[in-house]
Amino acid sequence: MASSAILAHARRMQCQSCQSEIPLTAGESVGFRDVCDRCRADLHSCLNCTHHDLAAYNECRESNAERVLDPDRANRCEYFRPSGGSNPDSDDRDQAITELKKLFDAE
Repeated sequence: MASSAILAHARRMQCQSCQSEIPLTAGESVGFRDVCDRCRADLHSCLNCTHHDLAAYNECRESNAERVLDPDRANRCEYFRPSGGSNPDSDDRDQAITELKKLFDAE
């Protein structure tokens, strides 16, 4: 993988096309032209970015990012951060719902 910007916090990402795990070493980034070794899908795309959110304006939580019309294709967004596959907000929501169900089922 090419390294253009340092992404020290990234340890792995998941290809949104085939769900295979892409390991990233500390300091390694995803280049604009990088593709998944397994399915050849573009990796530097909105669907593989941690900022991607269907409910957000322009489907991106990064307010300064330009609109991308084709979120599954490679783009040159400078705000790209590789997604680990599961949305941490979604995990928190699922955990909260589980705890609420336990609370009401206790009766």
